[in-house]
Amino acid sequence: MTSIPTRGTTTGRATGSVARPARSPRRGRLRVGAVPYLFLAPGVILFAVFIVWPAVQALRMSFYDWKIVAGAISRWVGLDNYVRAVQDPHFWLSLTNSGIYMLATVAPQMALGLAIALLLKRKSPVQPLFRVLFYLPVVTSWVVVSLLFKYLFADSGLVNFTLHDFLHLMNSDVSWLAQRGTALVVICLLGIWKGIGWSMMIYLAALQGVPQALEEAAIMDGAGRWQRFRAVTLPAVNPATVFLSVMLVIGGLNVFASVVLVTNGGPIGQTDVVLTYMYKQAFTYLDFGYGSAIAMLLAVLVFVLAVLQLRIARGRADEALA
Repeated sequence: MTSIPTRGTTTGRATGSVARPARSPRRGRLRVGAVPYLFLAPGVILFAVFIVWPAVQALRMSFYDWKIVAGAISRWVGLDNYVRAVQDPHFWLSLTNSGIYMLATVAPQMALGLAIALLLKRKSPVQPLFRVLFYLPVVTSWVVVSLLFKYLFADSGLVNFTLHDFLHLMNSDVSWLAQRGTALVVICLLGIWKGIGWSMMIYLAALQGVPQALEEAAIMDGAGRWQRFRAVTLPAVNPATVFLSVMLVIGGLNVFASVVLVTNGGPIGQTDVVLTYMYKQAFTYLDFGYGSAIAMLLAVLVFVLAVLQLRIARGRADEALA
């Protein structure tokens, strides 16, 4: 006689268990796959609102004689603002000053940053203290350090007192900020001093990845410090060097705060850089169309230089592997 299963008996399952529908693997994958986008969404939204949208608006404004007065009509001028910039001697002067600042600050920041990173690579009781001291200018406000340098290099500042009154190396005080050449020297020194710590930290992180076995092998082969530096250390930190060069070139061409606070473009606009000139055109003379055109030209220049640097670095890497 065939028995009929009753409630509480088992037929291949645990007693009292209820069969559940199998979960769709595709639905699970979709649910997990959406999580990263949820975390990325706030950053993407902020980037779009505060970076992409203003950039699009600036590009649009560069083709107009833009008016901000309520009720005024902005007139379409096409490429006139760009033609005006190309024919503007002061724009070329400001671009030259930006180029001087970039060329004068990028290499020293990288070289000094690498040298200090090599000195601080080995562990010692005072290593954390020196790391903090070298990195302190990086986290200090641009306003603070710029005003500090402005007072140091003032006509009656500490630099003139030290060189003229204390060491007697000069016959008279130097008006550092009253001439284009000396004022650019001050601004470049400020940029180098403030940026060394950042380069040092990047190189310190890169030096942690240098294979110890390669250094030991080089020592066993009789290589000196300079030979080990050229053959082992430099190739190992090359990615960090490429990253630093690209970022520092971009930062050098975008110098703004230090120039505004130290010289404000003086004397007579001779130390203007591209961003200070753009700022004056837009917010002093309310010529937003021309200011936007200057900003777009700088953006194109920065993009081209960054691409060229990356291609050159990639070409050198391919040659090294060949």
